[in-house]
Amino acid sequence: MDITELILDDHHEQRRRFAILEQIDRADTSALADIWARLATFLEVHAAAEEEIFYPELLRIGQLAGRLGTSEAETRDAIHDHNDIRDAIAAVAGHEPGSDEWYAAVAAANLANSDHMAEEEREGLTDFRREAALALRHDLAAAFAAYEARNFAGVRPVDRDPQAYVRQAERTISSGSLGIGSLKGI
Repeated sequence: MDITELILDDHHEQRRRFAILEQIDRADTSALADIWARLATFLEVHAAAEEEIFYPELLRIGQLAGRLGTSEAETRDAIHDHNDIRDAIAAVAGHEPGSDEWYAAVAAANLANSDHMAEEEREGLTDFRREAALALRHDLAAAFAAYEARNFAGVRPVDRDPQAYVRQAERTISSGSLGIGSLKGI
């Protein structure tokens, strides 16, 4: 088990669920609303899990590898992207499922999410695989899977200031503990 693989699996599932929405008859507003509600929840739980588990470790590994500037930039960009995705998800709620406006808002959420996933797959996940030991990637995967399982019904969406997020994560790193359950002190 590897956290980068779990994140990629989630990305595949996100793409699959957006594709499902595109294949439902627009008159079946109940199905559209239900599938969208599950996808919106999945997107937020995934982002929150990354913010809780993955990005603090990306910063720590970047620091250890002497690439903190790159890790900081990737993390700030990812947190900014998560905020954009949250905003796009919130915009969907203002429209009737199946309406042209609803489809346009869903398409905007899909675009924001797709751009984020592509960048994360090219940069953060690639850098992490290069620098992080397999044992750490395994332990983080267990924490990531547990986080998503605990929060399967959703988490409260919270936009974060990317700069403040990085500063707080770096303070936590310098204290010697990331505070991630059994990963404390890794």
